[in-house]
Amino acid sequence: MELKMFRDTLSAAGGSCTVKAEIPIETEILISDYLPQVFKMVKCFARPVVLQKQLQPGRLTLEGYIRCIVYYQGEDGAGLCQTEQKLPFSKSLDLPAFEFSSWSAVVEGETEYLNCRAVNSRRIEVRGAFGLVASVYTQCRTEVITALADGGIEQQQSLLRGARCAAVLDKLITADGELRFPAPPAAILDITGTAVLRELKLLNGKGVAKGEIRALCAWRAQGDPSLQSQTVTIPFNQILDVEGLTEDCQCLCSIEPVGFAASEGEGDAPGRLTATALLHLRAWRPYELNCVTDAFSTRYETSAEVQEICCESLACTLDETAAVSGSGPLPDENTRLLACFAAFGPAQIVPRGNTPTLTARVLVTAFGENSLGEIESYDKALELALPLPAAASAEGELYPECWFSAESVQASCVGGTLEVSLTVHAEGAVLCRHNWPCIGAIELGEALAQPDPEISLRIYYAQAGEELFAIARRFHVSPGRMMEANSLESGIRTLSSPCRLLVPGA
Repeated sequence: MELKMFRDTLSAAGGSCTVKAEIPIETEILISDYLPQVFKMVKCFARPVVLQKQLQPGRLTLEGYIRCIVYYQGEDGAGLCQTEQKLPFSKSLDLPAFEFSSWSAVVEGETEYLNCRAVNSRRIEVRGAFGLVASVYTQCRTEVITALADGGIEQQQSLLRGARCAAVLDKLITADGELRFPAPPAAILDITGTAVLRELKLLNGKGVAKGEIRALCAWRAQGDPSLQSQTVTIPFNQILDVEGLTEDCQCLCSIEPVGFAASEGEGDAPGRLTATALLHLRAWRPYELNCVTDAFSTRYETSAEVQEICCESLACTLDETAAVSGSGPLPDENTRLLACFAAFGPAQIVPRGNTPTLTARVLVTAFGENSLGEIESYDKALELALPLPAAASAEGELYPECWFSAESVQASCVGGTLEVSLTVHAEGAVLCRHNWPCIGAIELGEALAQPDPEISLRIYYAQAGEELFAIARRFHVSPGRMMEANSLESGIRTLSSPCRLLVPGA
């Protein structure tokens, strides 16, 4: 007897892996003539900016640059000064050679070590290494059995829910705005910022993103060693070409500022501030598909193979803020704080009780002038812990794809103790991978033996938690006939309490 099978395809979760690579940092930075000469080295930072990701079977290629930022104390009372240099890199990482129809890669990392020294008053030597961590997640088209017919077949179906990755885009964008100072600046110490997306319109193959970048400029006026701050709002309007994007997609778009460049205006004209940011766009298309999870025949022996389908779904999106604070002793109780910055380590999801929690390491660096007039740096490691919404509590493997920014950073020195508090904004998505057992293959064998005509009814004592379909399969009886014989409501799959069931003759 031939069995009819109906099939369809879905986007199932494919292979995933996490790989690490080390990027060496070796460079010399020349201090520009308009900056003060070096009196003392204070701190050096390394920040990666990944511009291109390319996945091939067995290999992930990353291209971008390392922002090497150096803070130093200038000569003749110039105070805290800053300079930086971009170091291009191209790195290939070996991966398992799994098949895929779509993919995404989360690239994070931390500085392994970084040493800097002043070769002379105009030249700084930097040596170190940055550890990149790339987490790759793929999807692949998988065929499943959606329905069976003929041959006395009885089937149990389940509704699979998932999301197909429709589009992934990481694009470097630039935006310009005016930069006005109330007094001529002697030096610009640092420029950091956050971004806000105001509007996102989706079209077939295109998207329009509108928003603003909020830049915070730390600077020092002529003859004044104290730091001042200047806020600049820079609007942006970007048209994006995104293959696979449609209006019905569930979409996430985040803007991550990665650099700023300031230039002076001519005469009385204002200066210009150019912001560079990475635009991250992710789009998913939810799907629902019935598949056969169990089957047997009331007329023939049945042989079935079970396959595990790993579905990937969007557990929740993130647009949350969390407060982080901490304290620690300073070597000099008379330290006068000058500036404070925050950097974030790789994100992960850990269970805390019954609630999955997004965690990340936050490294706060404070610059202060001690009682001897020397500028020192002080590091304080904190932990960000952000409980996820209840929608992300489903069973399965959770992984984040998110970006952090510090909306506010405050530090003070009270009685020789450094007090730090900051507000962290987390933006992105949490995805969930969960396994579903389905029938991958099924065949009909020999005809079943004819039932004893003298037995028209059996009694089965069922226990709580037993499935009605499994009981029907044991006796080769239609589940519908069993429900009818026992006056059970339609839709019941599992018995909630012990009971006596009447089993009609086959």
